[in-house]
Amino acid sequence: MDSRKKVIIRMAVISIVTGVWLSFWITAPMPRPQTATVLPAPLGLAEFSLLDQNGDAFSRASFGDHWNLVLFGFTNCPDICPLTLQVLANARQQMLEAGAQELPRIVLVSVDPERDTAAIISQYVGNFGAGVIGITGELAEVRKLTDGLGVFFQKTSIDDGYYSVDHSAVVILIDPQSNFHALFSAPHEVASFEHDLPIIMASQ
Repeated sequence: MDSRKKVIIRMAVISIVTGVWLSFWITAPMPRPQTATVLPAPLGLAEFSLLDQNGDAFSRASFGDHWNLVLFGFTNCPDICPLTLQVLANARQQMLEAGAQELPRIVLVSVDPERDTAAIISQYVGNFGAGVIGITGELAEVRKLTDGLGVFFQKTSIDDGYYSVDHSAVVILIDPQSNFHALFSAPHEVASFEHDLPIIMASQ
């Protein structure tokens, strides 16, 4: 076989292999979130006026330019709140170690602003590492945010004047345009956030 025929055959083989690879790449299903519920169309948030853990103003616009994992709880919460915060912090760390170029912020919104001052919530969120923000403020302003997201919370009396706060355990994903983008329902696991967040964040 002369050299010209060898070149033609080689080129034909390369063309076939390339075509098969492109066909597989085009038809291969894109990865999809396994746990998160992604809204068909992101929803805008209501305007509100709260304070972050440093006492600085925090409004709807403050969510902008970041992906935000938002949970609602309180610093006296015995189990669900600290466990969820730790799961989110661990997932964020896992994404960092995996080389993620963009990391979500973790935002705890207090549903017990009567006790959760900026100073108290600052100390609390500081236990969960970098990228965690605490939000508090007037109860009416908190409700502007929770009502728009369908998040429930209610004070429950216990003994001797002490009270707790029942609240939804959902984690809300707010996108860089300050829109309600997706949600994660309880129970929460590190692997769920580690898998789903890069997919959702890359889709926008």
